[in-house]
This record gives sequence, C-alpha cells and structure tokens, in this order.
Amino acid sequence: MLTLTRSVGESIRIGEDIEVYVVEVRGGTVRLGFKAPREVTIHREEVYRQIAEANSLAAEVAADALGALAAFAPASDPAPQQDVTTP
Repeated sequence: MLTLTRSVGESIRIGEDIEVYVVEVRGGTVRLGFKAPREVTIHREEVYRQIAEANSLAAEVAADALGALAAFAPASDPAPQQDVTTP
C-alpha cells in the first residue's frame, strides 16, 4: 500500500485520468473529491461490498431460474420428422 501525505487543496493522480483532491480535514474525518471519466465507477467500500453481494445473489438466482426453466423445456427430438408428400 502506498501512503501519501497531502494537505487541503492538494491532489494525487492515479494514471492519466483520475485525480483525487483533499477537500477538507476536520477532526478525524477527511473529505476527498474525485475527478475521473464517467466510465470509472467510484464507490465507498461498504457500498462496493453491497453491490458485489447483490450481484453474486442475482447470479445464483439466475442460474437456479435457468435450471428450473430447463425442466419445462420440451425434450429435443434427435431425428426431426420430414414432411413426406406424394406429388
């Protein structure tokens, strides 16, 4: 882990596209500002974990649902019947 010391108004860069600003320091709390491209998602750790857990549960439900739906699918016929008509 990299540990840096910054003062209010100073920033750090992550790659070429992400900048983190120290906005305010009050007591034991630090307020940070982030400047990043829209496609970069930024979450607090506790929110990130909730999203990951919800995605994991959704994937399990989807797999269970597919298995349940497969029970209702008609069995595939190995040799399709051909329409035999005489002219």
